[in-house]
Amino acid sequence: MHYETIIGLEVHVQLQTKTKIFCGCSSAFNPDNPNVQTCPVCLGLPGSLPVMNRTAFRLSLKTALALGCDIARFTKWDRKQYYYPDLPKGYQISQYDLPFSSNGFVEIDTDLERGETKKIRLIRAHLEEDAGKNLHDESGRGHDSHVDLNRAGTPLLEIVSQPDLRSAAEAKTYLEELKLLLTYIGVSDCNMQEGSLRCDANVNLWVHTDDGQKIATPIVEVKNLNSFRGVEQAIDFEVARQIEDWERTHAKLGDVAKQTRGWDANRGATFAQRGKEEASDYRYFPDPDLTPVTVSDEFFAEVKSELCELPASRRRRYRADLGLSHYDADVIVSQGDHFTAYFEQVAKLCGDGKQAANWLTQDVQRELNSRSLSIDAFPISPAVLGDLLKRVTASQITVKSAREVFDALLAEHEAATERHEVVELSTALAEKIIADRGLAIVSDTGAITAIIAGVIARNPKPVADFKSGKQAAVGSLIGQIMKELKGADAKVVRQMLIDELSKP
Repeated sequence: MHYETIIGLEVHVQLQTKTKIFCGCSSAFNPDNPNVQTCPVCLGLPGSLPVMNRTAFRLSLKTALALGCDIARFTKWDRKQYYYPDLPKGYQISQYDLPFSSNGFVEIDTDLERGETKKIRLIRAHLEEDAGKNLHDESGRGHDSHVDLNRAGTPLLEIVSQPDLRSAAEAKTYLEELKLLLTYIGVSDCNMQEGSLRCDANVNLWVHTDDGQKIATPIVEVKNLNSFRGVEQAIDFEVARQIEDWERTHAKLGDVAKQTRGWDANRGATFAQRGKEEASDYRYFPDPDLTPVTVSDEFFAEVKSELCELPASRRRRYRADLGLSHYDADVIVSQGDHFTAYFEQVAKLCGDGKQAANWLTQDVQRELNSRSLSIDAFPISPAVLGDLLKRVTASQITVKSAREVFDALLAEHEAATERHEVVELSTALAEKIIADRGLAIVSDTGAITAIIAGVIARNPKPVADFKSGKQAAVGSLIGQIMKELKGADAKVVRQMLIDELSKP
């Protein structure tokens, strides 16, 4: 027999609103001052009434459109009944049978080298409120627990996938692609450290037996995973645990109740929490305090017009229009919309998408990482870099000379910063560096010929070695010529030198 891993993810995204979903309290992350961003509505006090946050619904609709979901023109709110210390009302306002969107998909790359992709289908995306946060003493010295309700009532978008994922690596890729899309369209900061993006993983196995049967094992839901690495590790552990459990018990789907498990990152293991409720256990019913929402054609069109070009579309355009590889297109797009905007300006100015991609993914990215900068704070503007690369594509300077100018511009910026001065890294400054250092390509073949003749005359041994068949001997001669002719094209110099040495 062999085992096939079946994974479906429930992703909870905190929407980037200023206030909570049903009241005017701030939704800002504020762990240092617990229970200060609360009011009678999010505390669930008697007599308080919720009011729908229009921006939260707008951002949810924008996300659903970006995911290719079907949009329901009529949607309502439901109460999901359960008691937990961080849910003071005793119920969560969510959506049950009439969510505002359904279906849709997220396309992930499964093999960048071959350009292979896979569509992960979505069941639904619905809007709901978040609960608060329980804080437990994990020092081992006590057993105190505290509740912080600052987060209670924060607008959440829950995106539920079909069980189309087949490995922990695919699950991680799916989450990375989803996070990238959400940040591109500006609906969430997706800061996992602050809980803006959390994930529950539903995991089970299909056991393929030697006699052709396919047996599904019981589903386990691993709750509140808050890092991509955590998702990957938790799923890998859970798969191994379930294989061992199947070989011991042979329990099939339906034999036991669905189980909820937690993830202990320190131990690298999941642990049992409780049996998982069915929908009927939550006793859903329509919320009597909130009116249903009808999406008009005008509102639908207005939100749709706000969408930017999505990451998958940009990758395809970069490959088709600029000739980039799948890998380079993915690296650039994965850096975010500000990085892609910078890249597109450079590519347009220099007229060579591949050249621009090489510099952005290597030279620029290296400097950003070493200086801990975002592309918005990078001192060399796209106009200056684009002009510099245009000189390369026009054979005015070599790539090596362009890198020398690039480094000189950054050094000029650093020196000015240390002097507490402001210096403009302009195209004029780059041109001055080229002129002062003699980096322009020498097109005068007569000058090159004269220097080649001088170097040959001063180096009889390497010349003799080359003529006796030692091709490597030409390297030292080229080095001397290039030292005298900084702006010369090394390929041109090499060919002219070989032509001269090959003469009788």
